[in-house]
Amino acid sequence: MTKLILISAVAAATLLGTACSTTGNMERNAAIGAGVGAVTGAVIGNNVGDGDAKTGAAIGAVVGGAGGAYAGYKQDQTRTQTNGTPTYYDQAAGRYFTVDQRTGKTYWENGQFRS
Repeated sequence: MTKLILISAVAAATLLGTACSTTGNMERNAAIGAGVGAVTGAVIGNNVGDGDAKTGAAIGAVVGGAGGAYAGYKQDQTRTQTNGTPTYYDQAAGRYFTVDQRTGKTYWENGQFRS
């Protein structure tokens, strides 16, 4: 039990330490996911097996936090322009680009051909 809580705490600290972004989507979704996961895990842990709500809460918090952080990361990678066209972030170039749905060609936000 103590070993599981320690592993969960280390995983949560690692997740929170690496979840740095300028928009806050990753951090906010990780916190919400951890909270919902902890509550859900506690309920499930209390009602099944040996009735250990603490272990269920710890596992649920880690899984929910990781899932929320990933969802926030994906939100940060995609945004929508005013005309409704999604833009995607190219980490290597540090710029956003769009995809022409008819041709499949990609263009930088300023309209310059990308690939």
